[in-house]
Amino acid sequence: MSEVIVIGGGIAGICAALELLDAGRRVLLLERDAPENFGGLAKESFGGIFLVGTPEQRRAGIRDTPELALADWHAFGALDPDDPNDRWPCAWAETYVQRCHDDVGVWLRQRGVGFLPAPHWVERGLYTPGNSVPRFHIVWGTGRELALRLIDTLERHPRRADLEIRFGQRVESLLTSNGAVTGCRGIGEEDQRPFELNAGSVIVAAGGFNGNIERVKQNWHRDWGAPPPVILNGSHRYADGRLHDAVAATGGQLTRLDAMWNYAAGVHHPRPRKPGHGLSLVPPRSALWLDWQGRRIGPMPLVTGFDTRDLVARVCAQERQYSWQLMNRRIAVKELAVSGAEFNPSIRDKKKLAFLRDLIFGNTWLHDEMIANCEDFVVGRDLPEMVDKMNALQGDDAVSLDAMRATVEAYDAQIDRGQTFHNDEQLRRIAYVRHWKGDRIRTCKFQKILDPKAGPLIAVREFIISRKSLGGIQTDLQSRVLDNAGQPIAGLFAAGEAAGFGGGGMHGLRALEGSFLGGCILSGRIAGQAAAANT
Repeated sequence: MSEVIVIGGGIAGICAALELLDAGRRVLLLERDAPENFGGLAKESFGGIFLVGTPEQRRAGIRDTPELALADWHAFGALDPDDPNDRWPCAWAETYVQRCHDDVGVWLRQRGVGFLPAPHWVERGLYTPGNSVPRFHIVWGTGRELALRLIDTLERHPRRADLEIRFGQRVESLLTSNGAVTGCRGIGEEDQRPFELNAGSVIVAAGGFNGNIERVKQNWHRDWGAPPPVILNGSHRYADGRLHDAVAATGGQLTRLDAMWNYAAGVHHPRPRKPGHGLSLVPPRSALWLDWQGRRIGPMPLVTGFDTRDLVARVCAQERQYSWQLMNRRIAVKELAVSGAEFNPSIRDKKKLAFLRDLIFGNTWLHDEMIANCEDFVVGRDLPEMVDKMNALQGDDAVSLDAMRATVEAYDAQIDRGQTFHNDEQLRRIAYVRHWKGDRIRTCKFQKILDPKAGPLIAVREFIISRKSLGGIQTDLQSRVLDNAGQPIAGLFAAGEAAGFGGGGMHGLRALEGSFLGGCILSGRIAGQAAAANT
């Protein structure tokens, strides 16, 4: 019989299994998906990890400390260390910033994971302070490399014989005896055969619920008003909240379920693998972000990289809760990106020359791929043709040529005046981000939209896309699941997104980005260590 059952074969579950094997425990890992998808959503991710005080930061002249990172974390997440409701999120946030250098960064490097030289500077903050310095460390090889390295470490473990992995296993509920969790029961995803398993401890690492769009809508945050009629799915297809319900049935506390990390620039996947499958664009900063009528969303223009949550709120505040981005080919080739391993092949496949080519000359491959195959991209020679195609795509005449022409010409006129006289917030922010070398090479220098040498024009219809659950199963600093009275439930642990990446919501209202993968690694390791000591 296995001593510990780990439910979920994503990064958190893999890290928990590694710690359990290190401690000499017999482990059964249950994964709902197929063997080729071992590694979960992280395997499809871009692979950015929030780290503090790294060699990459020091080489770039960045002075960072856990104290500065924690202050940013509290501010951006609206967390108050003196508020009893924020006790566990704050405790996990402090634990993460103090330990991420050694227990995430160094630990990964020891297992062959490397990072790009320049950390990215994301979530800088808009109305609320965000990252004071760049902390987003991109794995050389994307999330796929991260997952494969950890899977390889698992498969080569000296105690590999003490690990059993079963794929296609859908856990439905947890077993209890005398108030303690003693195992789980479920059913085979393909053969529909029921199973019941017992162990001394159970670790829930089955992800969040953002793959269940109906559940996303049920927990939609009040700040965002009513949920949009169209929300694309950018999460794992099995991230349905089933294990949240199983934990709640044992008395476990679920917290902050309305705290989610969704994105405002989702488009339909050209080759969907699940219902409503979406891609999260990294929106070009030099594009104009327009509402459903073709008017610029404002008065504060929308620009990515500052406050992702605010972008979602602003789009959801519109009468129709989708948006357009208008750009030209020059902007798209230089700035357009798609989050994830699939659409970043030069980084994913670790092709240095191709990566440098894309940085210097622009990502023509991605531009051509999206234009040819994504239904939400339309191309036009001029504004009248562009508006006709936008309206044809949407199936109405909502976009006004007069409104869009006035918007675009006013923006281009600002650029024509020269930087000294720029009085547009988007242009000011473009000038600001170009001070950081990691952004300068990927951001145009005040590119006009109607520049005849930069065409044709491109418009992208964008929807809200569901991604990550920031809330979840409440845990203490040993990853033990807590009940409604704040007491640990014997034999039950949770890690990764299932636990809101730790504490039932360690990020608070907003995330500084990169703390998702990092949170899975750290909380998974802690859960494995604690379950080993408990068993």
